[in-house]
Amino acid sequence: MNKNGIWWVIIIFVVGVLFILANGLRGVEVPDIGEAAYDFELSSIDDEIYRLSDFKGQYVVLNFFATWCYPCQEEEPELEKFHQKYGEEYPLLIIDRSEPKSRILEFKEEYDSTTTYLMDKDDKVSQYYGVRGQPETFIISPEGILLEKIIGPTTSEDLTNKIYLAMLNNK
Repeated sequence: MNKNGIWWVIIIFVVGVLFILANGLRGVEVPDIGEAAYDFELSSIDDEIYRLSDFKGQYVVLNFFATWCYPCQEEEPELEKFHQKYGEEYPLLIIDRSEPKSRILEFKEEYDSTTTYLMDKDDKVSQYYGVRGQPETFIISPEGILLEKIIGPTTSEDLTNKIYLAMLNNK
């Protein structure tokens, strides 16, 4: 390899490293378990505004998903079961990652879901929670503290058990 070729390799390597660092250091501090959860403001598919802080005093379940995600599709009946049984007491907010509203509406209709779907249009809230894939689920305490992060599909029973365990530990 000649001198010009070596310089190009070095330049490409440096640009690549800078790109990786820039994407990893966006100034977003992802909360750890036991820290305050990010208080977001998102629109629902019904054009209502939701804020995490609106649910202060309640345990809240946040589920990040995408309609095309097969594990999310498999998980949906369990989330609906949880919502039907505990939704008033422990709100479940399903946060879609950057998909068109029409696609979310089709998904909701196909699965006959009554759960609240929020639109993270620019994937910003997902970034603030450190979401890398989907589904990922978070349990937030009544005080707004991040209690649990579940990577991959979950069940109604698992969510219920984790909330009850958190309640016992909070006493």
